[in-house]
Amino acid sequence: MPDLPASHRLRTGRYAEANRIYLLTTNTLDRQPIFADVMLGRLVVHQFRRAQELGLAKSLAWVVMQDHFHWLVELQNCSLRRLMGETKSLITREVNLSIGRSGPLWQQGFHDRALRREDDLVKMARYVVANPLRAGLVERLGDYPLWDAIWV
Repeated sequence: MPDLPASHRLRTGRYAEANRIYLLTTNTLDRQPIFADVMLGRLVVHQFRRAQELGLAKSLAWVVMQDHFHWLVELQNCSLRRLMGETKSLITREVNLSIGRSGPLWQQGFHDRALRREDDLVKMARYVVANPLRAGLVERLGDYPLWDAIWV
């Protein structure tokens, strides 16, 4: 493989398939803890809901951490590139307007993992939403405000 920047290597060989389930992860630029402010984290949640309302992806589970998010989705009427590009762009715009900042909010690219049919979706959703517990941010999942899963 050619020596490409990490953001380009993330796109090498990426293939998105409608009705496939993906675990998507992206980090804030320089891992800044922007979403330690719960109100800013809710702007991320708003964009997850927007994507679902537009029929781009069905949200199965998600968690917004201080400096990144995990989003388990069933891809519907768009590509991964479009879904993440629009979502990250709109979150950036809303956050920047809310707190009077400018410039990029996210690291380039994102990580995706296509789940195979035999993967246990509920187990993956539990893994996603348990991030605040593993990070030591809360002692009980119910105490963390920025997560959801269709099975809970």
